[in-house]
This record gives sequence, structure tokens and C-alpha cells, in this order.
Amino acid sequence: MSPTPTALDRLVGPAGLPTLGLELPLDNDWGSTRLRADRAANRPFGVPDLIRHAELARLADTLGFAGLWVRDVPLYDPEQFGDAGSVFETFTHLGHLAAVTERAVLGTAAVALPLRRPLLVAKAAATVDVLSGGRFVLGLASGDRPVEYPLFGEDFEARGATFRRSVGILRAAWAHRPSGEGMSLPDLGLSSDRNLEMLPKPTGPSIPLAIAGHAQQSAEWISQNADASLNYPRPLGALRLKTREWQQLTAGAPKPYLTPMQLDLTEDPSIPAAPVRLGLRTGSEALIGHLREMGRLGVAHVSFNLRPSDRPVEEILHELAETVLPHFPSPGTPAAAATGAGTARTR
Repeated sequence: MSPTPTALDRLVGPAGLPTLGLELPLDNDWGSTRLRADRAANRPFGVPDLIRHAELARLADTLGFAGLWVRDVPLYDPEQFGDAGSVFETFTHLGHLAAVTERAVLGTAAVALPLRRPLLVAKAAATVDVLSGGRFVLGLASGDRPVEYPLFGEDFEARGATFRRSVGILRAAWAHRPSGEGMSLPDLGLSSDRNLEMLPKPTGPSIPLAIAGHAQQSAEWISQNADASLNYPRPLGALRLKTREWQQLTAGAPKPYLTPMQLDLTEDPSIPAAPVRLGLRTGSEALIGHLREMGRLGVAHVSFNLRPSDRPVEEILHELAETVLPHFPSPGTPAAAATGAGTARTR
């Protein structure tokens, strides 16, 4: 009997084609029209409008996007970063998304693990996994905002070591053990004979972990301890080098490469692709070609950040669903079945 597909497997499309997801918030607050309106109304930059957040998440799920990703920004820092991210507390938000969606994989891009107690992360993540029916991928990062660390009682310079220890605690907490046997967490001074256990357990053997960037770790450590690479957007030339390195490191047990991308989708589908910060301004025709090339280089999943766009988000979602998504089916969809979903780049 073949193993039950994990949430990560559902992000790996057929025949080398990437699946497509969305990064929340589903807003266009970085578009030029919205920026002018915000300045005129004296509204702060980087704080999205969340009035329709549940409605748009349900729409994205219904339209067939493979994944919905939320960020983890504990504190809004208008002086140094000017971006509040997804605004809502990450795991609370994911619990809500689990209730209002049915199909899309839910993911974090990414939880700043050293700022959180790992046993509480383990419990929150397993809860989301169970409530969503096994649709959860936990993206993890070491964090990059020094101001936050002393406020959470953590050392910014030691975050790499904290990250490694915390990943080990997550794995141990999620492990399915024989009845009556407790967790063994040597770093926390806990032995198995104390019979402490973490509940709930994930729907599968563990929760898929995607590590963002380098997380203050070596590439070899990430390839051995992550289930996927969640890496920053790059031009195709730089992307080729990065995916080649990942493929070499995971040659014995291939693992997916995931990446976000800022997208300013033009109304004219024939507009050629032009680079913007961390992404593209492009019409749908060139976008399809660009995504095919990303798939050829080994990218398994691309999540779109629509905030730079100047068009209504709902309009963009419908256009992507009508003109782009059919070329990049997710496993389990009719289009994917026709092209042999799951036959390529499995974990």
C-alpha cells in the first residue's frame, strides 16, 4: 500500500510543473493607486486592509490555488521594516483558515522559531494540521529583526543554535510512540520515564517542515533536517544555481523547492515580463512561460504575493484561475490526473 500523500506532496505538481499558491494578506496595498490613497488619508504604510480576508481566502480555495501562506511578523516596525505582514497572529489565523477553506494546503512563510517556545509551536502546529485534515506545512525561519529578540527574552546572535535545538524538540513532540511511553527531551531535562506526551499528534508521522532561507544553518544541515526548501525569489540565472545546489544536496532523497514571488499582473496579457523587487510585472502569457522555466529548473511550488498590483485582488484571482492555473494543475485535480500527477519530483 502506498503511503498517504502529505500536505507537501499536494504542492508537487505533475511532470515538472510547479503548483501555484498565494501569500496572504490578499491585498494590493503596495500598488501605486492604493499608496497615493493611503498617503492622502494618512494611513500607515505596510498595514493591509483585512476586511475581506476570509471571503478572499475562500475564493482562492474555490478557484483551485494549491496553497495559502501566512507570514509571522510578531511586531509591526514602521521605522526599520514598514511591513506588518499578514497582521494576524500566525496560528490563530491558520485555525480560522482551516475552518473557511476545504482544499488548499495551509503554510507558514515562515514562523520565526527562535522567538517562540518550541513545545507550544509543536502543539499549535499539530492542532492546525488536525483541524485542517492534514493540509499543513510548517515553514520555519530564524528571524531577521534584531529588535524583537530581547523583547522576547532571546539572544539574536544565538538564534542559529536556538533554531537547531527547537527543530529537534518539534520532531520529538510530534513522534508517535508506543502507548505509555513519554517524550524524551534531553535539552529540556525531560526523560521518557516521566510519561509526558504532546497532544494532538499530527495526522501523519510528522508535520512537513520547510526551512526558509539559510536560517543560520549550513546548506547540508537544512537538506538533512528539512522536508523542503522555502527559498527567496531570484532571477532565473540565480535560481538555476540555487535549485541545482538543492538537487545535489538531496539527490539521495529528492525534496521539493518552494519559492514566493511578488506579482504585478497587467490587464494586457501580452505585456512581456519585467523584473520588480522580488518578482515580476507581467501579462499572463509571459507569466506562463516564466513559470514553466521555473519548473524546468526544479521549482515545485510558487506562491504569489499580489500586494504590488494596482488591480483589485478579486479580479486578479479570477484571471489567474482562468488563464494560468489550468497550465499548472495541483495533484488530485482533473487536469493533474490527465497529465500524470504525482509521477515527478515526489519526496
